[in-house]
Amino acid sequence: MKNIAIIGSGSWGVALATHLARCGNNIKIWSFAEEERDLINNERKCKFLPKVELPENIKCSTDFEEVIKDAEFILHVTPSKFTRDTFRQYKQYVGQKPVIICSKGFEKESLKTLDEVLKEELPDIRLGVLSGPSHAEEVSIAIPTVLVIASHDKEILSLIQDTFMCPEMRIYTSDDVKGVELGGALKNIIAFCAGVASGIGLGDNTFAALITRGLNELTRLGVELGGEKETFYGLSGLGDLIVTCLSEHSRNRRAGKLIGQGKTIEEAKKEVGMVIESIDNIEVAYELGKKHNVYMPIVETVYQVIYEKLDPKVAVNNLMTREKKSE
Repeated sequence: MKNIAIIGSGSWGVALATHLARCGNNIKIWSFAEEERDLINNERKCKFLPKVELPENIKCSTDFEEVIKDAEFILHVTPSKFTRDTFRQYKQYVGQKPVIICSKGFEKESLKTLDEVLKEELPDIRLGVLSGPSHAEEVSIAIPTVLVIASHDKEILSLIQDTFMCPEMRIYTSDDVKGVELGGALKNIIAFCAGVASGIGLGDNTFAALITRGLNELTRLGVELGGEKETFYGLSGLGDLIVTCLSEHSRNRRAGKLIGQGKTIEEAKKEVGMVIESIDNIEVAYELGKKHNVYMPIVETVYQVIYEKLDPKVAVNNLMTREKKSE
């Protein structure tokens, strides 16, 4: 039994809390909202996972010190755009406790990955990244799931593998922190594209091509940014790409589908009702591709759809009629 702190009371934070609580651990969740805190503590519910009854060994607080003080490690599970500001508020309590990044994305303003953000704020931080094909809706109800923990600290790898492993969840380890983190962040972009394709009525042939060529693009950029090529064909790359592109659980896919159906970005955000990481990630990947001179036609085209009002059907035609190439 371990005491575990989770920073973030969204669907993924609560799903991880539910899993770890079922494994017999004591969980404290930090939430920025008193309403969410009270819903968790008093009604054993999460508004993002309405069908799940939360175990009694999950508590929630709006006080960082209360959540972190007795924890053996910390799971950071906030939207990427809030990561730096949130971490600044609790980094004084971290000490030597490992912090595991469970969010997937970039800091839009700096183009930095989240491990870079946390290291910039706390250079001596003990850090890991947890990623892989996983919908909160399924983890919360104990559907078998396989994830990967990446760290340069072998103690962290053992700690997370031992704590999370049970018949409903299998954990692999990796020392490719950058590759695991980039796979999780970049796949959101292709999932958004898959949603657009669905929204304009395209079929399985298109989805297969999009996943295959999309993986090729995110691998090219990921390797340029320091990841290992093999990592992008594993759980945090191809695995996460498949589950996010093909499932209606994916908020990124749902947002893309709404855009394909003619909705505006603001309308899509409102209808999905949760943070859509892919929208900021598309802009970041577009800028990183230009900065590092990486050829990314899918990313460039979806950037034009979102930020330059390119019609999605015209975008598909533009991709299909590019110059001839070998694979």
